[in-house]
Amino acid sequence: MAELAEQTAKLALNDKAPAKAGKAKKGSGAPAPQIERPEFIEHRNRIFEELYQIQQDKVAKMPREPIVVTLPDGSTREGMSWETTPMDIANGISKSLAKRLVIAKVNGVLWDTLRPLEGNTNLELLDFETEEGKTVYWHSSAHVLGEACELHFGCHLCNGPPVENGFYYDISVPEEFGRAVSQTDYAPLEQLATKAIKEKQPFQRLELTKEDLLRMFGYNKYKVHLINDKVPDGTSTTVYRCGPLIDLCRGPHVPNTGNITAFAVMKNSASYFLGNPENDSLQRIYGISFPDKKMMAAHRLFLEEAAKRDHRKIGREQELFFFHEMSPGSAFFLPHGTRIYNTLMSFIREQYWQRGFEEVVSPNMFNVNLWKQSGHWDNYKDDMFDLEVEKEKFALKPMNCPGHCLMFGMRDRSYRELPIRFADFGVLHRNEASGALTGLTRVRRFQQDDAHIFCMQSQVKDEMRGALDFMSMVYGTFGFTFALKLSTRPEKFLGEIAVWDQAEQQLRESLDEFGAGWELNPGDGAFYGPKVDITIRDALGREFQCATIQLDFQLPERFHLQFRTGTADEMSGFQRPVIIHRAVLGSVERMIAILTENFA
Repeated sequence: MAELAEQTAKLALNDKAPAKAGKAKKGSGAPAPQIERPEFIEHRNRIFEELYQIQQDKVAKMPREPIVVTLPDGSTREGMSWETTPMDIANGISKSLAKRLVIAKVNGVLWDTLRPLEGNTNLELLDFETEEGKTVYWHSSAHVLGEACELHFGCHLCNGPPVENGFYYDISVPEEFGRAVSQTDYAPLEQLATKAIKEKQPFQRLELTKEDLLRMFGYNKYKVHLINDKVPDGTSTTVYRCGPLIDLCRGPHVPNTGNITAFAVMKNSASYFLGNPENDSLQRIYGISFPDKKMMAAHRLFLEEAAKRDHRKIGREQELFFFHEMSPGSAFFLPHGTRIYNTLMSFIREQYWQRGFEEVVSPNMFNVNLWKQSGHWDNYKDDMFDLEVEKEKFALKPMNCPGHCLMFGMRDRSYRELPIRFADFGVLHRNEASGALTGLTRVRRFQQDDAHIFCMQSQVKDEMRGALDFMSMVYGTFGFTFALKLSTRPEKFLGEIAVWDQAEQQLRESLDEFGAGWELNPGDGAFYGPKVDITIRDALGREFQCATIQLDFQLPERFHLQFRTGTADEMSGFQRPVIIHRAVLGSVERMIAILTENFA
C-alpha cells in the first residue's frame, strides 16, 4: 500500500499547457475524431466485478430479521432486514409514488432506493420536487454525462457535481482528440446519453478500500489525487457503476438511468483542476435534466426569457454600464447607470438616518497584520489583492468588519453608547478568478450597504427585529418576496455552547415576532455565530441571496473589544459586545443586475 501511494503521489497535476474552451465556427460541423473505447473502462470493470461479487456474497449471508419501517405520518410497514428496500415500501403504498421516487432518507441519511434496509428505520421517500431529490437526480445525470464523455472523447474524468441549475463534468481531453470541446460535440454527447438512458443502466454501489481505489483508478491522476487527499489510509469509500462508467462517488443515486427522461448539454467552458490556476486546464461541460419533457420545454423558454433580460445586454443597450478588458471584473458606470447607483445608495442612506445608523468612511488598504488578527488572512488571502509598501505587505479590503472593529476600539466605550451602528459604503475588492466573473453579479470591485452593529447581549433581539424590519421595507419597495432560514451552530465552532444557545433562542424569538415564517437550517451557521439567511425571488422565479444578518462573538474577542457595564466592581465592569453583520442590498452592483433583469 505504501509503495502504491508513493507512486501515485508523484503524478503531476500541472504538466499540460492550458487549453481554451472551443467555440463553434461556421462550417465546423465535421464529425468528431473517432476515439477507440478506452482500455481503462475494461480495467475498471474487471476490478469492479471481482469485488462486487464478494460484497453481494456478504450481503447474502447477513441474518434476516423482521424490521419496522416508520413513515413521516407515523404509519408503519413491516419488512425484512437486508432484503426490504425503500422502493419495496414505495410500491406497497402506490405505483405512482414508486414511479416518481428519486431517493430515500433512512434515519436522516440519504439512501439508494434499491439498497436493502439494515434495521428498524424512519423512512422518507423523496421525489424531484424536493431539494434533496433534485440534487440527487442531477448528480445521477452527471454520471450519465460522464459516461458519454468517456466514450466520445476518450477522456479522463475529474469532478462531476450537481449545481444550482443542473450539473457539470470537468474532463481532461486527450491530445489525440485533436481539439478542445466545442458546440459540435453537444449532439454526439446527447446521443450517447440518450442511449444510456434507454438501456436503463442500474446504479450499483460498491464499497472499496483505499488500496483498491488506487488500483482501480491508477490510470487517472486526478482521481488518484482525490483519493490520496480525501480517503485516509486504512479506510474505505464508495464507487458507483452505471453501464461502462465506474466513478469515485459517495452517492446516493436514482435506481437506474431510465429514471432520467429529458437530458440536454447546455454549454461548455475552460476550468482548472480543483479551481487552482497552478493545476491542469480542463474542459467543463454543463448539462440539465428533468423527469418530464414538459419541464425541459419550460426550462428552455425560461432561458430564452432570461437571455432577453440579461443585465449585461441591457446595460450596454441603455448605456448604463459596461466592462473592459483593461479592468476585468470592474464595471464602468455611465451617467444613466450612475444615477441608478446613487439613487440606491441615497435610498439606503435615508433609512440609515431614520434608523439610527451612523455612516463612516474607512481606509481601502490595510497592513496584512489586521487580516491576520481578524482571522481572514488564513482562510481568505487567495481572494485578496495584496501589494508591498515600504517592504511591508498590505492588502485591499474585501470586507469592512475589521476596520469597524478598530473604530469601536479607538477609545473606551460605555454601555450608554450601545448599540453603535456603523454603516459604510466603502469600495471593496475581491480577487475572483477570471472564469468566475459574470457581469455585475460576480465582480472584483464593488460596494455594499454594509453595516456593523455593536451591542450588548441583551440588545440582540431588538436589533435583529430592527434589521428584519429594515430588510422587509426595502424588499417590499422593490416588490420582491423573500424567504428566511435560521442557520444554527455548526460542528466546528468557536465560543461557548451556552452563548450560542442564548443567541439562537433570541434569533428564534425575533423571527417568530417578525411573523413572516421561517425555516430551520441546522448546523449551517458561520463558525463565529448563528445567522439568518434571506433569499429573494424575482419576476422569473429565480432566487438570490442578497441580505445577510449574522451574529459574531469572535471578532470582539480577537480585537479585545469591550465596554464599561456601569457596575462598581472594576474587575467585572467590562463586557464584550456582540457584533451583528448586516446588509440589505448586499453588493450594490449585484442588486442593480437583479433589478435590471427583474423589471426588464
